[in-house]
Amino acid sequence: MNRVPFGHLAAALLLSIVPAVASPAFGADDDQIARGKYLATASDCVACHTAPGGAAMAGGLPLATPVGPIIATNITPSKENGIGNYTLEQFDAALRRGVRADGKHLYPAMPYTAYAQLSDEDVAALYAYFMNEVTPVETSPAKTELPFPFNIRLSMAAWNLLFLDKGPFVPDPSQDDEWNRGAYLVRGAAHCGTCHTPRNLFMAENTSSEMAGGDVGPWHAPNITSDANSGIGGWSVEELVAYMRDGHTAKSQAAGPMAEAIDHSLRFLTDADLKAMAVYLKTVAAVRDKADSQPVFAWGSPSDELASIRGVGLPEDPEAMTGPQLYDAYCATCHQAQGQGSFMGGLPSLVHNTALGRENTNNLVMVILDGLRRQPEVLMPGFARELSDTQIATLGSYLVQHFGNPAAQVTQSQVAALRNGGSATSDLVTLARTALAVGVVAAIVLLGLIILALRRRKTKSITV
Repeated sequence: MNRVPFGHLAAALLLSIVPAVASPAFGADDDQIARGKYLATASDCVACHTAPGGAAMAGGLPLATPVGPIIATNITPSKENGIGNYTLEQFDAALRRGVRADGKHLYPAMPYTAYAQLSDEDVAALYAYFMNEVTPVETSPAKTELPFPFNIRLSMAAWNLLFLDKGPFVPDPSQDDEWNRGAYLVRGAAHCGTCHTPRNLFMAENTSSEMAGGDVGPWHAPNITSDANSGIGGWSVEELVAYMRDGHTAKSQAAGPMAEAIDHSLRFLTDADLKAMAVYLKTVAAVRDKADSQPVFAWGSPSDELASIRGVGLPEDPEAMTGPQLYDAYCATCHQAQGQGSFMGGLPSLVHNTALGRENTNNLVMVILDGLRRQPEVLMPGFARELSDTQIATLGSYLVQHFGNPAAQVTQSQVAALRNGGSATSDLVTLARTALAVGVVAAIVLLGLIILALRRRKTKSITV
């Protein structure tokens, strides 16, 4: 299951008021539809709203969140099962306010907090595209069934009051058109902050640490602020464009959710838009992890310990295999004896690679488990079925110690958790239920004190 970040608040009193947008005629010209298609691609709608083997935009994909799976809806123009009966005003309310046509609130697994930045014109273009070019699909995905209290959709109204910026993007007059275009795409359609910005206690984006890194299920979306050590300050604009377009540079290779974003979305954007996004990202306020004493892509040097194991028999217990033995068996054929990668650069070097330069080693473990796939080819096989948690921890620790950041580590418990999809999802449910119970008890106690005070006042007045 894909994972996405999720926000919530336990209680609410009012529904959000959705501003109206004037509806154009249902028909639209080709230019407007083409513009909407480009924006839908930039927004990566197909990634979440298409189940494996299913029809495009027909929903059904379980989006794993800290409180349980949210089932992506059918957003084709089917009048029975999709959004075919939506007016532009209703489409806009869902897209930028998180309110469905029936008045119920969406969960921000759909990043409406980012799409709120879109202009009225772009919302109308998206509407024209979905209603005119997307093929209607007559399938009805399963309903989302979250545990109490998260099944109370009205709670999102209060969350929106706290965390939803209802105004569309306003260009910064002190910046040029390229920067503003990049900011509009990064903050809005491409919704980069949804994954790359850390979350606060209520699972809303911590805007004071924009793009400083966040967790997406078992994967870690790294710091992409302008910091030279922890972020992308040491990347050139050209390198960032190449990475977003192709999914790889000498510094890093895209995997997991980022590979999906590139395959479904970023690689289809114009070079001008990718450059604008890179220009903007290079100006995002720097946030540094104190542990990063040098750029995360600068760690490591060629290392070769394979000679030490030549002629040495493998242990009877595979769990006791050493790092060099595991590297020789599973890695050296492609990455070479010293981790230098293939001669023509087709297979990456492990030296000066961000995958091994961060203290957070979740992505390294996930790549070993799942491999690295880019549509349609497999660039690296996964070893989840071949290697145990102990073996992956031994191999991962060997990799970071010899080719990356020696302060990093990979543990057996970490591998076990990531193999099972990351941290347990019940913690947030328990916390919310506890908080709600405490709130109810507090309200009962307060009500009791009020009643007691009123009774004492009445008794005193009678006595007098």
